[in-house]
Formats: sequence, structure tokens, C-alpha cells
Amino acid sequence: MAIGNSSNFMMSLIEVHMPNFAIIGSGAMGSAVAKRLIDHGAMVLTYLEGRSEQTIARAKAAGMVPVGRQELTKAELILSIVPPSEAIKVAELVADISSGMQAPPPFIDLNAIAPKTMQALAARFEGSSVEVLDGAIIGGPPVPGKSGPTIYISGDIAERSRLLEDCGLRIRRLDKPLGAASALKMCYAGINKGFVGLGTAMLLAASRSGAAESLQAELSESLPDIDRKLSGSIPDMYPKAYRWVAEMQEIADFLGEDDPAATIFRGMADVFSRMANDVEGSRMLVGQLDEIIAHRGTDN
Repeated sequence: MAIGNSSNFMMSLIEVHMPNFAIIGSGAMGSAVAKRLIDHGAMVLTYLEGRSEQTIARAKAAGMVPVGRQELTKAELILSIVPPSEAIKVAELVADISSGMQAPPPFIDLNAIAPKTMQALAARFEGSSVEVLDGAIIGGPPVPGKSGPTIYISGDIAERSRLLEDCGLRIRRLDKPLGAASALKMCYAGINKGFVGLGTAMLLAASRSGAAESLQAELSESLPDIDRKLSGSIPDMYPKAYRWVAEMQEIADFLGEDDPAATIFRGMADVFSRMANDVEGSRMLVGQLDEIIAHRGTDN
């Protein structure tokens, strides 16, 4: 069936009873989630107005169908998979296009946001008929042959997420209220990405102080698992650093002002901000990290 943007396409979609979803956000994760759904027989609509050429190309390569914003409401579920800083904005868009509808599709936020942000997001739908669900993605983008990532969803009393499960995604429903999935994501990301930030900061410190060679030798000998983890996760972080800034800030907000660890994650936000600027600029820090990692590879 030819895919286009017209209302004829939408009618064809209804006639063949294909599962259909809308995903707002066509980054590495959003487009890969869409591809998994599409490979299992679903249609995935998206909204690309104002997006970059790279994002548009990624969405089309995944098989996502660009439509006007109002047509997103013809999906059975609307998913938000964007950087944390854009989560509220997307919720406001969905609340706007769903306004006045008697039976709008449920909305699932799958972003790395704190429970407090999730509550603020849900408040955008007050007075509407939209069912808002709290979700969290743990793991990398879906790849063929592997079942992950795991998508945790809380507040899903009616099991709306079963549609996603039927189309190839690994879903785990938490028998807890809105905010539970976001809390889980904050804790997991704090450990996983916080570790990457800590490793990045200390490797750069070693490079500045002339201790890089000794540090890499000691890590290789006494902490080989950490050595291998940093060798893979730090280069993988470079293109994502800009997105992790807001995520670290969300984790700090999640911990709260009374928890001294919140200061750590505000610092991690600064680490990733610095890396994001370097990736887009001189790549001097990237070069320092790559040099240390390369030496490790020759010594292991």
C-alpha cells in the first residue's frame, strides 16, 4: 500500500484494521521503537513540523508516516519519546489537539523525567478526557534479534499498553500510581549514566594531571569490568551528551534539596554540558578521552 499524507491514507489505515500508533519524537530511540512496531504489523504516525533534515530522514527510514498534528489523534495510542527538556511541550501539544474530543487516544510519556515533572505534565490534561500514563524506557534502542529495551508503565489500570506488547515491545506494568515508572528511570539512570559522567570527569582529570597512563594501567589490572564499561560507554555518550544534561537535572530534582547527592547530579549535568559543547566544537576533550581509551585497548 502506498504511504502518503492524505486523508485517503488514513481511511485505508482504518479499513485494513492495522494497529496504529503515533510517536512524537523521531530520534534514535523514537525511530527504533517505531521500526519495532512497524515490523510487527503496525502503522506509526509522527509529526515532523520544524524538525531537522536528519530527523525527517530518520523517521522516513524507519517507516514512520508524517501527518498533520491533528491527525495524530487518529492513533490508538500517542507516545512521547523526546529529550526531557521537551516533555512538557509535547504534552501541551497533545492536550491541545485532543481538546474537546469525546474519546481521545491515551497519552504515554516515555521520557526521562522526575515524578514531579510527570505530575506537572499530567496537570496539562486536567479537564480533558485524555488518559495519561507514566512510562520509562530502560535499555538502548530496539535492534533486530533482541527483545529489549524494557518499557515500564505505571498508572495503566486498563492495560492500554497491551497494544504495544502485542506489537513486539517488552512491556512491564507497575502496579503503582503515576510517577512510579519515572522514579524507576531516575534511579536507574542515576546509576548508569551517573557512572559514565563520573568516569568521564576522572579520566579528564587524569589527562590534565599527567596520570592518565598510570590510571589506565591500574584500572585494567584491578578493575577490569569498570575498565571495559568505560571503554564502551564513554564514546557512546558523545552524541547523547546534550540530551543527558536535562536528565541529570531531573535526577537532581527527583532527589530533592535535602539530599546531598542532588549536588552530584547537578555537577553531572555540567559535565555533560561541557562534553556536548566540546562534541559540537573543538573536540579537544573527546580527543583526550579517546587517547586514554585507545591505550587501554592496547594493554588489555
